[in-house]
Amino acid sequence: MGKIYRYRIGKPLQTEAVVQELPIEKGDVLYLERVQKLDLAKEKADGQECLLQRDYWRYPLTQEDRIYGLGENVRGINKRGWIYESNCTDDPIHTETKHSLYGAHNFFVVDGEKTFGLFLDYPGKLVFDMGYQCMDELRIIPKTWDLELYLILGDDILDIVKQFRQLTGRSYIPPKWAFGFGQSRWGYQSAEDIRAVVKGYRENHIPLDSVYLDIDYMEDFKDFTVNEERFPDFREFVEEMKRERIHLVPIIDAGVKIEEGYSVYEEGVEKGYFCKDEQGNDFVGAVWPGKVHFPDMLNKKARKWFGAKYQFLIEQGIEGFWNDMNEPAIFYSEKRLEQVLKKLRSIKNKNMDMWEVFAFKDLVAGLANSPEDYASFYHNINGKQVCHDKVHNLYGYHMTRAAGEAFEEIEPDKRLLLFSRASYIGMHRYGGIWMGDNQSWWSHLLMNLKMLPSLNMCGFLYTGADLGGFGGDATEDLLLRWLALGIFTPLMRNHSALGTRVQESYQFTQTETFQKLINIRYGLMPYLYSEYMKAALRDEMLFLPLSFVYTEDPHAREVEDQLLVGESIMIAPVYTQNATGRYVYLPEPMKLVRLKGMEEIETEVLEQGHFYVDIPLDEVVFFIRPEKIVPYCSGGQSMEEAEQQEIKLLDFVTGTAEYELYQDDGYTKDYQRPEHIQIVRKQNGKRNV
Repeated sequence: MGKIYRYRIGKPLQTEAVVQELPIEKGDVLYLERVQKLDLAKEKADGQECLLQRDYWRYPLTQEDRIYGLGENVRGINKRGWIYESNCTDDPIHTETKHSLYGAHNFFVVDGEKTFGLFLDYPGKLVFDMGYQCMDELRIIPKTWDLELYLILGDDILDIVKQFRQLTGRSYIPPKWAFGFGQSRWGYQSAEDIRAVVKGYRENHIPLDSVYLDIDYMEDFKDFTVNEERFPDFREFVEEMKRERIHLVPIIDAGVKIEEGYSVYEEGVEKGYFCKDEQGNDFVGAVWPGKVHFPDMLNKKARKWFGAKYQFLIEQGIEGFWNDMNEPAIFYSEKRLEQVLKKLRSIKNKNMDMWEVFAFKDLVAGLANSPEDYASFYHNINGKQVCHDKVHNLYGYHMTRAAGEAFEEIEPDKRLLLFSRASYIGMHRYGGIWMGDNQSWWSHLLMNLKMLPSLNMCGFLYTGADLGGFGGDATEDLLLRWLALGIFTPLMRNHSALGTRVQESYQFTQTETFQKLINIRYGLMPYLYSEYMKAALRDEMLFLPLSFVYTEDPHAREVEDQLLVGESIMIAPVYTQNATGRYVYLPEPMKLVRLKGMEEIETEVLEQGHFYVDIPLDEVVFFIRPEKIVPYCSGGQSMEEAEQQEIKLLDFVTGTAEYELYQDDGYTKDYQRPEHIQIVRKQNGKRNV
């Protein structure tokens, strides 16, 4: 039987990550041993050795123990064997050597001799040593001992995850159009550029529902402005796109440009809504527009003020936003830039040796996102001054919360699209996330797959990666393989960086293949939308590792490149360059479904076991579990068009089965009216909807 134990250590800051009020337990935390260890360190400026005391929690690991969770992170689904940091970080080079990415998701499950979940509600830097320092030991190392810890016991992993999801609140539900395919690029400079993109998709009959506006649409990179030369009569342009059944989704950044006459800047200064430095002055950092102030997202009044600014774009017809640079990213601070320039002047014309050259490189490279900067500005939290580094991981969460709470007042009955780059547990109630500035690497396609269940565990259902990769040059085969995975992710967006190869679907040679693959997304939408809504409303996962369901199958426990999607489907994407197929493990008999389009469907029943499956670039393959049904339709050029199509059924049913088909208007928040649920049955070989 499940139970959650809440422990309080020290005087923790209230993050509002949880929505349930639980009693505080007395005594030691079950299973965890607190260790006080003396380490020999060489950290004094005079070079003398000194002893430092380091406290941490320890849990002994058996050989069979596996560790799942931690949301957005590198490496596998099983997190054992590496060291992770909860420390929201603007770092686009997501290699295996990294310890943190954009999110701080302090929830994980140990599955083994004892199966339990842990959530550490702690907004500062937190280290999870998952068997790195010592292979048979889990260690948790907070920077300070002021936190709340939740120990979750349950019947199995899924029970523990469901309890955690109920503890932290229901996942965000976007409008239905936001499940359609979206095209984005940093570098769409004008309304004419957007029109050309839409024309390219429509003329090639490739489905499209949204185009994203990166920082190019702004006036001098200022939030809540539109460049009137590049986007004249923006309101009419938004309506023009809607007539094409296209939603425009602009970006909003965290930093507010310092510029006289810019109303957002002037209001923030006047009302005292920006973060302060040690002297009580508005902290000065720099991002895209140059020098900026950062709104104090942890100040309730400042958060309400910033959220209300979204109305400027909503009034012009905008129905979706993506929040960026909200770790917050800092290119440099005014203070540190002065220090670095002074140091650079001192070494001018100097004959530098190897060590001095390395120090020189680090001096300049260390300007961005410096821990010194994060320790040098402050928030006003309920009248108390708090240093940013103690609450660093909350900034992106509360920026998106600012928007989400404002939407409740501006459009109380309407769903608006909202997702973010940085996040913390609790933000999943207000919006989704995308997986950050990835690269056009095959390894990042696989990382996309492996992140999905970990993010779902933490409540982030509306998520996806930049298909094709944001940085670098995408090849045609990489993009096609990535789209074959993206078909199943709630956020399906092709996004790329300025200066990279263009990667709109119509820019490549196999235009018809792109058209058919993306239309498969729309054809499977009756199933994908139903499964998303059920996962959100029932606090469940959309993407599951095989080990979560086939708990007694030792082979299933080892598989990390196949996922269950909802109740009926298993996917096994190709993620290797030049591969014409891949090996797949079936933990039970399944029906292989091979799609070249929604009108070209082949099926084959395979028994339990290991198989090599041919998967050409122009096909999407997935598997249907026994006695399960997959509703689908013929697709369409937009979500609106697809919704008008007749519902059909794919299945692997030998007797009688039923499926809950979730249908709603896709725009309002009236999610749970009984008439929205239809039962789909198959009995005696006949299908009934």
